[in-house]
Amino acid sequence: MSDEYFRAAVAALPTGTDTPPALDLDRLFGWQATSRALDLTARRLGKQGLGYYSIGSAGHESNALVAAALRPSDPALLHYRSGGFYLARAAQVPGSDPVRDVLRGIVASAREPISGGRHKVFGNAALSIIPQTSTIASHLPRAVGLAFATARTGGSEIVVCSFGDASANHSTAQGALNASAHTAYSGLRLPLLFVCEDNGIGISVRTPRGWIEHSLANRLPYFAADGTDPEGLAEVATEAAEFVRSQGKPALLHLSTVRLFGHAGSDVEAGYRSGSDIRADLERDPLLATARLLAGTGTKPAELLERYDRITAEVDAVAEEVAAEPKLTDRAAITAPLATAVPPMPERPGAEPATLAQGINSALAELLADPKTLVFGEDVARKGGVYGVTKGLRKRFGERVFDTLLDEQSILGVALGAGLAGFLPVPEIQYLAYLHNAIDQLRGEAATLPFFSAGQYGNPMVVRIAGYAYQKGFGGHFHNDNSIAALRDIPGIFVATPATATDARELLPACAHAAREHGTASVFLEPIALYHTRDLHESGDEGWLRPLEPAAPHCGRVYGSGTELTIITSGNGVLMSLRVAKKLAARGIRARVLDLRWLAPLPVSDILEQARASGAVLLADETRHSGGISESVLAALVDNGFRGPIKRVTSADSFIPLGAAAGEVLLSEAEIEAGALAVLGR
Repeated sequence: MSDEYFRAAVAALPTGTDTPPALDLDRLFGWQATSRALDLTARRLGKQGLGYYSIGSAGHESNALVAAALRPSDPALLHYRSGGFYLARAAQVPGSDPVRDVLRGIVASAREPISGGRHKVFGNAALSIIPQTSTIASHLPRAVGLAFATARTGGSEIVVCSFGDASANHSTAQGALNASAHTAYSGLRLPLLFVCEDNGIGISVRTPRGWIEHSLANRLPYFAADGTDPEGLAEVATEAAEFVRSQGKPALLHLSTVRLFGHAGSDVEAGYRSGSDIRADLERDPLLATARLLAGTGTKPAELLERYDRITAEVDAVAEEVAAEPKLTDRAAITAPLATAVPPMPERPGAEPATLAQGINSALAELLADPKTLVFGEDVARKGGVYGVTKGLRKRFGERVFDTLLDEQSILGVALGAGLAGFLPVPEIQYLAYLHNAIDQLRGEAATLPFFSAGQYGNPMVVRIAGYAYQKGFGGHFHNDNSIAALRDIPGIFVATPATATDARELLPACAHAAREHGTASVFLEPIALYHTRDLHESGDEGWLRPLEPAAPHCGRVYGSGTELTIITSGNGVLMSLRVAKKLAARGIRARVLDLRWLAPLPVSDILEQARASGAVLLADETRHSGGISESVLAALVDNGFRGPIKRVTSADSFIPLGAAAGEVLLSEAEIEAGALAVLGR
């Protein structure tokens, strides 16, 4: 219906003799018509079984003028209705072939230039367009971080980030807008242009008329333009871009648009919109608006339709070519951009005795010797961290150690953006329980960017998180959280847990190496209860301070050489298991303890080697019975043919209560000892 309406409306346009505007309408019409043709071709390919679910740009094509107001080196993080922008940006970069790029994404061609057939997405490294997933508004915190980091490098680029009116209501968007306003209010540079493309509807849910202006106009410097007024939009977009570039402050461009062809795919608008509403949007078609201006300045309607048909035919011809291109058919090729091998770890012989907290502090200081390293989070700078782990780093390394506002999504977003700008970000999430409302910044952004860019973009970052349980006198669930299942099933990120200062000095540099060399995101889970632990077996023995057994190359750490039982554990479980091993020795039972250290990916070769060395395995897992670490360790043993006796002891499937009641749901030394005896039949 939309295409037929457009053709009929253009055919009926009167030809005038108006003075042409300064804007190059012919070029704009070409971008808009090409974007429209791509949408129509995507629908045809879908019906033929050659293309896949596709969200179109019809009605939003005037965003081409936003691209025209920017430099091709300005990083762009775009939402999914950005066809016009993509074509206009490509026109600024010689050698681009945007039609073929977009069509390859539609048919999942392995030759598609950004994701290699893994996703239909607007992205191209040569065009400074960073690919985004379809997670609602998840790219806005990254845009804030990229603008923040760009300002620190002293460059003249500005970041542009587009999103829809429905997405503006998401907490992620609200957090990013707040972080932008907070940063600007604090006097820091943040060259970021938000573009809210407001078509008045989110799938089938209306956005109240005037809501975007009402809710956002007072948050940031506000610019408004209409997609059916090309000349006015070009002027306002240029003004907004120049404001951000010259002032170094964030701003919002509110672009009024319409949505044609429905939300996506087979969506039928008539099921939830009236015919009069649909016709009103057809009349506000930005392509029709440009055609009106061209006709008013002397271009004949027949010439416009002839050009439109020619563009459509050219797009169709390219579509026929790319539909026959090879697709991804090999598991190894598909997963190639995802990090799977544990990075190398430096050995630190002869290190001074230290607590875990001191070891982490020392490792952070080593990383900060690189001027590209940033350490940040709530309370990490002046206070030195809630537990003193980052104490003194601000004084030694200045503004590269800084405090952030209290918003985990923004903290991770700053890290995501800073990594793109060439920094090594080491953000801190104050407690594991605080991560869960922001975890999509890891799952939907950090993990997916290398995958959906075929490794052209990475997310170099090491996220420090204080976690697990066993704190005494401080508490309840939000300061004692042992739920890590949501982290361990994210493809392509590393999860490491140090138990001792020695581990911290090895694992943290290893995570940093993976970030710098391969753009990998790592999560560094720090056991809070071990931060200041000094003793191992007896009060005052300070056995936990001394450098312990040397680690197996690159992976787990083995304590002892017992030949009757292997206790596999991590984190707080290491301390408890070593204590139990001493008690078992007093019974004449020789046990060894394997500290996994790497929770994702698991050190499977170490697990098998140590299990086979004794022939019997106890999994001592401080995380939950369901979704905990031991489930995967058990699966690894079975999958690889281990047939000796195995038993698990874990914490309960429960949140952690206050006080002594916590001991009723957490793994204990007594349970580890009983489990060891049970697996050996004693």
